[in-house]
Amino acid sequence: MIAEKKKRSHMSERTVADRIRDFDEVPLGYTPEQAMEEAKRCIQCTNPLCVKGCPVEIDIPAFIKLTAEGKFDEAAKKIKENNALPAICGRVCPQEEQCELKCIIGIKGEPVAIGTLERFVADWERENIKLETLNPKQSSNIKSTNKKIAVIGSGPAGLTCAGDLARLGYQVTIFESLHVTGGVLTYGIPEFRLPKAIVNLEVEYIKTMGVEIQTDMLIGNVYTIGELLKQYQTVFVGSGAGLPKFMGIPGENLGGVYSANEYLFRVNMMKAWKFPEFLTPVKIGKRVAVVGGGNVAMDSARVSLRLGADEVYIFYRRTKEEMPARIEEIKRAVEEGIIFKILTLPVKYHGNSDGWINEAECLQMELGEPDASGRRRPVEVANSNFRLPIDTMIVAIGNSPNPLIPMRTPELKTEKWGGVIITPEGATSIPSVYAGGDIVRGAATVISAMGDGKVAAKAIHAQLSKIRGEK
Repeated sequence: MIAEKKKRSHMSERTVADRIRDFDEVPLGYTPEQAMEEAKRCIQCTNPLCVKGCPVEIDIPAFIKLTAEGKFDEAAKKIKENNALPAICGRVCPQEEQCELKCIIGIKGEPVAIGTLERFVADWERENIKLETLNPKQSSNIKSTNKKIAVIGSGPAGLTCAGDLARLGYQVTIFESLHVTGGVLTYGIPEFRLPKAIVNLEVEYIKTMGVEIQTDMLIGNVYTIGELLKQYQTVFVGSGAGLPKFMGIPGENLGGVYSANEYLFRVNMMKAWKFPEFLTPVKIGKRVAVVGGGNVAMDSARVSLRLGADEVYIFYRRTKEEMPARIEEIKRAVEEGIIFKILTLPVKYHGNSDGWINEAECLQMELGEPDASGRRRPVEVANSNFRLPIDTMIVAIGNSPNPLIPMRTPELKTEKWGGVIITPEGATSIPSVYAGGDIVRGAATVISAMGDGKVAAKAIHAQLSKIRGEK
């Protein structure tokens, strides 16, 4: 029988008053003492289901045991045997739906704080061990090979695939279309949720494995997939989902109507959050509304508050219970004063004489029978139209896969909605070309993209080992 002897230790957070006008991180992380105490809650299962819930297969009991013993450097090494981006995963992965959901302790109480412990260990390593002393390339027991692999995109899928293959001795080059690395980790997630200094350091760690990264390389324009295959034995496509979705309602072409992708890109990449240090502000006005219920919607709303909006609304056609955003992100948005207009659907945007949005016309909704997603389907309430004055509207209803590579590669089979079709091993319709992450799934989680990169790396190694005649 399982009994919870100690309560879970929760991270302390900055107060709402302190955090809503800057972009510093909200949670403060564990102290070493807190981390060791929380790690001791782990009962070291003989059949650790938590590992089965981890898309990148971290040896969770082993790193937690080392943490409980205060061996933080060894715990970091244990995590990095399977995950080269632990500081990122510890911050943005939905552990509550994956490893922690499987935790046996969670049957009788709260699961072990696996994600927070991963974050602590990664942060401890960053603060106490110099990057250049890690030398993962030198510590590898795999002999280097002259096999060259091209990875398209330096987001979570590409970085994971590249890191795993480099660890196996391959010569890996990442081609990144932007002038900076990190993909969605850099342009899509706000600083207060994922500091860019952490992303940059994790990318540098990948480089210490011997991975070369070339920026400003838009594959599809600079090189085609066919041209890459003349120089590289294998290509992995991890070019993400950067094509915004809109609702197709009147008024979406008005000034002040942004896709969340564009909005967060401007804020993160143009450093709008550092105005006036950087003279690249984003005009939002005083009343901002965001349509959507995922993490991107929460990010957009909380960013707007920090950029100076007086009122920020979230329009969502279902209720909070159906929102796909992480519970902790919804909780923080509520704490910060974001106004949730649930069971609300925008149907038209109205503008002023200058062509700028000034009102959102919405319908009230009610929940009907469950749809294909298992959630109750929203149904319009007749004659329930109402208007709200709005200065800025942000559409956060998802993104589609980047279309450039499929457009330039006709033989690459895709779904009707744009996702690249792959086998369970990540192979595409083109021999020696693999894919993973949002280019396959559409907009999904960081950890699912990393899992795809890991699966593809295993398949690529198996293919190239067979070519070399290895067992």
